[in-house]
Amino acid sequence: MQKLNFPTYSFRFKNSENKTLIYDEIRKKFMVLQPEEWVRQHCVKYLMEEKGFPKSLINVEKELKVNNLRKRYDIVIFNPDGSIHLIVECKSAKINIDQTTFDQIARYNLALNATYLMVTNGINHYYCEMDFEAERYQFLKDIPDYVKNE
Repeated sequence: MQKLNFPTYSFRFKNSENKTLIYDEIRKKFMVLQPEEWVRQHCVKYLMEEKGFPKSLINVEKELKVNNLRKRYDIVIFNPDGSIHLIVECKSAKINIDQTTFDQIARYNLALNATYLMVTNGINHYYCEMDFEAERYQFLKDIPDYVKNE
C-alpha cells in the first residue's frame, strides 16, 4: 500500500481467500484492504492518537439518509451529548480532492450538522469549521484536539 501523509502507525493484517485484510478497531473486525480503507484506517488512528478522540466517540461507515437517498459516511466523531463533532470523508490516494468532494460532505452535513468537516485522500487533508448562521464553511489549518468537558 502507498505511503500516506500521516504518522506511521502499526496495523493488524491477515490474509483470507487471497485478499489482504486490515483490522478495524472501531468496527472490531477485519476489512478488505482497499485503497480507501487504507486511508480510513490511518485517519482513525490519527484522530485517536494525535488528536486524542476517544474510541467510544468514533463511528465508521454507517448509513445515513440525505434527501431520501441512502449514503454511507466514512468517519463520524460524536460529542459526549450525542451531537456530531466531526465528519470525515476519505478517498483513495489516487483520487484528487475537488469541489465535488466538498459538495458531497456538505450534503452529508445537511443531515448530520457536524461542527467540523475533514476531507482526505491520505496525501492531502482539508479541514473546515461550519458557520451555520452564514451557511458556509471556513477552512482551517487543522481540526482542534479533543477536549474533554469536565
